[in-house]
Amino acid sequence: MGSHRPVVEAENRLERFNADRERLLSEVERRVVARKVDEAKRGGDASLEYVLNDVAFNESKRLEGKPGAERWRDLSRRLLGMTDGDKREELRSLVKYYGRDVVGSFDPRVYKMITGIGPALLGFVFNPMTSVKEGLATLRNLDARIHADGELDVVRACAERGTLIFTPTHSSNMDSPAIGLALLRAGLPPATYGAGKNLFSNPFISFFMRNLGAYRVDRRLRFELYKDVLKEYSTVLLEHGYHSLFFPGGTRCRSNIIEKQLKLGLLGTTVTAYRNSVREGAPNKRLYIVPATINYRLVLEAETLIDDYLAETGKNRYIITDDEFSRVGRMLEFFRKILAHEGSVIVRFGRPLDPFGNEITDDGESIDRAGRPVDPASFLRGADGEVTDDDQRDAEYTRALGRRLAAAYPTLTVFHSTHLAARVLYDAIAKQAGTRDVYRLMRAPAGHLEVSFDAAVAAMVALRARLAETPRWGAEHPLHADQSAADKLEDAVKGLSTYHTRPIVERSGSLLLVKDVKLLHYYMNRTAHIPAEAVP
Repeated sequence: MGSHRPVVEAENRLERFNADRERLLSEVERRVVARKVDEAKRGGDASLEYVLNDVAFNESKRLEGKPGAERWRDLSRRLLGMTDGDKREELRSLVKYYGRDVVGSFDPRVYKMITGIGPALLGFVFNPMTSVKEGLATLRNLDARIHADGELDVVRACAERGTLIFTPTHSSNMDSPAIGLALLRAGLPPATYGAGKNLFSNPFISFFMRNLGAYRVDRRLRFELYKDVLKEYSTVLLEHGYHSLFFPGGTRCRSNIIEKQLKLGLLGTTVTAYRNSVREGAPNKRLYIVPATINYRLVLEAETLIDDYLAETGKNRYIITDDEFSRVGRMLEFFRKILAHEGSVIVRFGRPLDPFGNEITDDGESIDRAGRPVDPASFLRGADGEVTDDDQRDAEYTRALGRRLAAAYPTLTVFHSTHLAARVLYDAIAKQAGTRDVYRLMRAPAGHLEVSFDAAVAAMVALRARLAETPRWGAEHPLHADQSAADKLEDAVKGLSTYHTRPIVERSGSLLLVKDVKLLHYYMNRTAHIPAEAVP
């Protein structure tokens, strides 16, 4: 799975970020303004008047009845009287404004604290019932609590040769700190990443995000100019060698199903950044996309997420503003649960891909499906050997990359006892009730929600055997692979019965009683890609 080694000083490219920040913002401003002015020559929807009015209209609507709305109404009124020069200056001003709203920061002192005394300090804070000595000892074992494995040697080699783009699954607002710690534990460099602006309202997490390279993504801003600034910022970061992290699924997955339909979003900036590098005569400035899964024993916001999923199926853009992440008490409880159980969070890194979805060799060279070496720059050159701009082509490359990531996620999934037990119990109650439909099961009589412990153990044995035979479905947690089926079931029941507001399942003598079908469905969904017939 790869040996552990610390991140050496030279690998932390974010150390130079603050000194580089103004140059990066200037480059973003120059490119976006130049592109918009050039496109405006076509007139119509591309005109500067239309672009500026689009911003003014959307911002006026968003801020209606709130401070700041008048500024945008005033811009709408002034547009008709503006000269072309006035419009260009207004455009430049807006690009600069949104660029500064997006840009992140990196404080080496905060990073040093996190990588040094931070974990030990957190151990004491989140385990107040222990002594200081015990608290420090617990966090010295953080490797066991937040575990990282996978194709680490290859990923490290790629980090030394080029720029990494981590693309993990997304199921919790705790994903960013979880993968940040996993990168540290895996001996991989820290990465900059886009985080929803609403997350910065949590003072505890916001402090670290503001100082460790996170940039703000305001999902309320849906007009094109903001999206252009955001994408150009990501592109410029990649071109300048800053390792980055994108969540291809977009927002948190409400259902806990492994993401299949990816939104891609900023992922398209990988092709753009590489194309720009090739055009500048630097085709060896390679970009490597690293698929990863973040696998939790228990998910902090599970109750809110599954409620939202079942109530708003298909409306994935719905943004939850008040959930468990916003309640400091629940966050502290979540960390205590992590520290009480080895491997409560496991991040598994897959083999990197190039921006076109090609696999790579151990030394970072691209290969095609037949295993033959291929020059990634050739995907961008025309018949005359020159780099060509083709947005439709590049979008298709990004979709192909997205398909490769979606195919990799199930194989990289790591199942905790909570996932396996939830699958076993859901299968059992579905069989007894004659339906797998969660809405019907939520109304099933109590008799259909009782499962014999011995029957559940037998089903657990069968499920584990199927997993062992079919690696493409994922794997059991490596730290607990030697547990007996009975012990694994007992362990799962302990977690599922004590963390959430109400127990998901309880043991009563020889029976397991399902108390919360919705949450059982949520944890079972981590195994949803395993065919039902695969589990007797």
